This record gives sequence, C-alpha cells and structure tokens, in this order.
Amino acid sequence: MHFIRRKGWEIAEREVSPEQVFFNRRAFLNGGAALGFGTILPSLGKSGSAFAANEPDPSASFYPVKRNELYKVDGDVTPESVNSQYNNFYEFGLSKNISQAAEGLKIRPWVLKIEGMVEKPFEIGFDDLLKKVQIEERVYRHRCVEAWSMVVPWSGFPLKSLVDLARPLSSAKYVQMETFMDPKMAPEQRGFWPWPYVEGLTMAEANHDLAFMVTGAYGNPLAKSFGAPIRLHTPWKYGFKSIKSIVKIAFTDKRPQTFWETTGPREYGFWANVNPKVSHPRWSQAVEQVLGTGDRRPTQIYNGYGDYVADLYKGLEKENLFM
Repeated sequence: MHFIRRKGWEIAEREVSPEQVFFNRRAFLNGGAALGFGTILPSLGKSGSAFAANEPDPSASFYPVKRNELYKVDGDVTPESVNSQYNNFYEFGLSKNISQAAEGLKIRPWVLKIEGMVEKPFEIGFDDLLKKVQIEERVYRHRCVEAWSMVVPWSGFPLKSLVDLARPLSSAKYVQMETFMDPKMAPEQRGFWPWPYVEGLTMAEANHDLAFMVTGAYGNPLAKSFGAPIRLHTPWKYGFKSIKSIVKIAFTDKRPQTFWETTGPREYGFWANVNPKVSHPRWSQAVEQVLGTGDRRPTQIYNGYGDYVADLYKGLEKENLFM
C-alpha cells in the first residue's frame, strides 16, 4: 500500500475552500470579523500613470504558470469570488468591501526602488522584473489577525530571488518594504494614519523558502484588490505582514518601524507569527473562521508551517514573537 506523507504546508483536499467562495462575502459576514537586472528606469516618483483600468495587463501573457508540486494541494481552492470581495486594503477604505474602490489603483508604469545597504541602489520596472525571475504557482494558507482564514493559489517567485538581485551587504539585517503614496489615487491616504504602509522582515525570514513575492492569483495577474501588481506573502505570519502594492525595498541594519506597530503598538508588533495560545488583546486566536464556508477550526501554530520556520526564532524567546 502506498502512503502519502504531506509536507507541513500542504493542505488536505477537504480543507481547501472551493473557488466560487473567494469573491462572495456574505457567508462570512454572518460570522462577524474583529478588525478590522534588466532595464533600469528613471525615477517616476509616484506609482500612478495613465494606464487605464480597462486596459489589458501587460503581464497577462505570463499566466497561468505551472504549480510547484511541493506546495500543491488536492482539490479546489478558496473561491476567488470571496477573497476579492472580502479584503483589507486600507488605502482604499476601512471596510472589507473595497474591490470597486481598488480599481482606482493605477498599476503602470510601476517601478520598484531597491536601496539602502546594497552594492548599488537601482530601480527596475515591474514588467522587467518579471523577466528576471521564475514565476510559479503555490497554494498557501492565509490567516488574518482578525481570526479568519482562507487558502489561496498565488503565482509569483521566492522573495529570496529578489534579495539575490538586490545584492545586499553582509551588514544588512532587515528588509523594509513600502507601498505607494498617492493620496489623489487612494482616498484613505488623505487621512491621519502614518502612510505609506511599511512592513519588514529579518534577512533570515526574507531568505526563507516560504517567503513569496506574489504577482498573480488564480492563473491571472494579481487583482487590484489583492495588492497589484506585486505584494508579499509570508504564510506563517498574520496577513497584515503581507504588504500590498510594493514600490520600495530597502535593506537596513535597523529594525523597521512598521505601519501597524506605529498605529497600534499595544496590539500589533514586528513579528506577527501565528500562535493559537497568544490572544490578541481584544479577541482569542485559538479558533479561526474559514472564509466562504462558515466552518470554524482550531488555529495552528505558525499557521501550520511550524516545522519549517520555528528554527528562525531560536534565541529570541524574549521577543514578542506572536504579536
């Protein structure tokens, strides 16, 4: 008899939500939610452009891409129609239903600045970057700090590939990422919050195999409500660490002061690793609601990836690793 031993990040078919659930928000609303080098281009400042919302995405020809069998799961994935309609993208609104507002995001030209402690700072257009990396599909768990979860077929490339392109100095200890800043395009950026959105990882986290730069989902370029054209996904951490619509990546020896650390330091920290035994100050993290199904299930330490990432945090027991 042949037995299949799944990797820690692989998900059984019965646990993967169907695709029509990822865009229909109502099934979850009844349960409630708590929270809320290629061509080097000249600097274009803000990421906005004349690229119209109804124009075809120039990267469409890259998709669909082959699934990496190491991260493959059997069966259907969480319906795209649920995820796109139940999403946090605070630049475009404070509710989950930001999909229409996010269509105002102008995604071409889109330039990434690589700076800080690197051999040579540079800028590269997003479409040129795609020609420099190997894009693949991975199915990952996603766990929000608000205690809801889903399963997503992301397309993209390992963050490590971008680190290698950047050629950071050995003295760099952290990677700081920043989203666009354009209050004319993103109405919530006119408010008092500490925009632009900033996130960060240690170099060890950034070089881990699971850290993933997302450029597409469901066999297509990344939807605007998902954080087009490029975002981060770290599946063992709470979702707010997975910064959207990235325009700047800086290598530094100082720990970044992240957006949510600045906004709510008593509730959100730098590490944000998933732990069912460490409650948020306002709710338990022991159980999560699966988006689009109404099911509730126990939360897993490191969102089920503990066997592969726990070693990253040895010697850091005095840190607030789960905040």
